[in-house]
Amino acid sequence: MAVASIYKFATLFLFCIIPFSFSELVQEQPLVLKYHNGPLLKGKITVNLIWYGKFTPAQRSIIVDFINSLSSAKLKLPSASSWWKTTEKYKSGPSTLVVGKQVLFENYPLGKILKNPHLPALAGKFNGVNTISIILTAKDVAVEGFCMRCGTHGSTRLGRGSVRGAFIWVGNSETQCPGQCAWPFHQPIYGPQTPPLVAPNGDVGVDGMVINLATLLANTVTNPFRNGYFQGPANAPLEAVSACTGIFGSGSYPGYPGNLLVEKSTGASYNANGVGGRKYLLPAMWDPETSTCKTLV
Repeated sequence: MAVASIYKFATLFLFCIIPFSFSELVQEQPLVLKYHNGPLLKGKITVNLIWYGKFTPAQRSIIVDFINSLSSAKLKLPSASSWWKTTEKYKSGPSTLVVGKQVLFENYPLGKILKNPHLPALAGKFNGVNTISIILTAKDVAVEGFCMRCGTHGSTRLGRGSVRGAFIWVGNSETQCPGQCAWPFHQPIYGPQTPPLVAPNGDVGVDGMVINLATLLANTVTNPFRNGYFQGPANAPLEAVSACTGIFGSGSYPGYPGNLLVEKSTGASYNANGVGGRKYLLPAMWDPETSTCKTLV
């Protein structure tokens, strides 16, 4: 028997007597976000809110309560603050968020179609050192690239020096791209068409905004100026939470957010308690100590 035939026979024999799976043959590489030696946002961080378009007082309170929940010490576990505590494991310690100024632009001064340059221009009016300006656009405001990203973060130069201030944009996706930006509270545009979850605050658009805002806040404090923690190219990075997209609870897989808590009275799904009895659904965050996507439940 030729050598090639012997090898083929031996290989076939091994395949028949040794049970295995492809996962045993190819071990999944650990997820590692490299630190690129740049500054992070640590210590007391003032968060300024720029409401662009019409939001109800109830909608604004959901967002404000969420931000306040991130630095609230006395919350029932699992909590928004215990989720945020993972950011302390990134270099230089904790980031404490405090809500600062709030500005309402209900008359759409730049129109209802915003281009990318409009975002830093809006943020630049309120940016400063150790601040994050958050631009929140209403459901009837179109933003360039909305359906591709649901939100973004960046920075603007403060004055003529090298100091920069951070900003975030998040849009209300109730009527724009809810299949991408409000999942799992809306059926996904692609993949398995599982029934949507009930939103914990009864507002699909704003509860979806919380998920995207949580993602971008964690990404911002750990990679504010494109030289913090990330994997991949600096202009299209995987960051603290965007590296864990689609994971909300244990046992998650594409199209299934994972095992979550359910509020008996409303049937709403959540995984984090907030101030004033609020409940939120927060995505997994990369844990530097374990190099895994950490969930609350």
